[in-house]
Amino acid sequence: MSPNNRFMINLPEDPHRTRKMVLRESKYRIMKKIPYLLWLLLPAMVLMASSCRKNALSNLTQEESRIYITNRDSTADFSAFRTFSIVDSVAVIENDQQPHRELTADDAHLLDLVKQQMEARGYVMVAKDEKPDLGINVTRVSNEYLNVVQYPYYWWNSPGYWDPTYWGYGGYDYYFPPVFGYYQSREDLLTVDLIDLAHAKSDDKLVGVWNATLKGEGVLNAGNYTSEIQAVFDQSPYLSSGK
Repeated sequence: MSPNNRFMINLPEDPHRTRKMVLRESKYRIMKKIPYLLWLLLPAMVLMASSCRKNALSNLTQEESRIYITNRDSTADFSAFRTFSIVDSVAVIENDQQPHRELTADDAHLLDLVKQQMEARGYVMVAKDEKPDLGINVTRVSNEYLNVVQYPYYWWNSPGYWDPTYWGYGGYDYYFPPVFGYYQSREDLLTVDLIDLAHAKSDDKLVGVWNATLKGEGVLNAGNYTSEIQAVFDQSPYLSSGK
């Protein structure tokens, strides 16, 4: 058998169809099946993509979990203030200790960071007896709480829960011997307050014109102070002296 005969033995017997035509038709049949195969594989592809995607809540870093909140007096003209003074220590508020003030090396670093940010915005630091326009208070808050929850809980009396009438006992109430669960939580805060001393009166209240509250995991870690203080001032562009 010649080579040509060996090659043509499996081709269709239609004399008008060439080898190229047969190959082209085979390729067309394969291409027609591809969309169908994609539809079959689509659920698996979506599942794989979702399983590889980062969970926005459960995979937060410490930095991503921290929250920086700034508030201001909308009537205050921050460009009118020229000078400021800052406290000489940090107030410490803890629910298991008497309120007190501390000046550790970390506290001194924290106060210096606030001072640098104020000076970078054109404010001049002066002693507190030189009648500064702004006074700055800095506070650390660290509280631990023991929380108690009872099971079964409030849902027994909530609309939508199974009424005892369903079981043929109209007018009855549910009762279950109470079981109590306990868990501990901790709240850490760092606050910076700007007080308007320029318009203070001896018989009046000292009015706060700006506050930054920083909260979240690691917020009281001194290694984070630089980025934290930078962040709260960066989101307060109106803090600028007009001198």
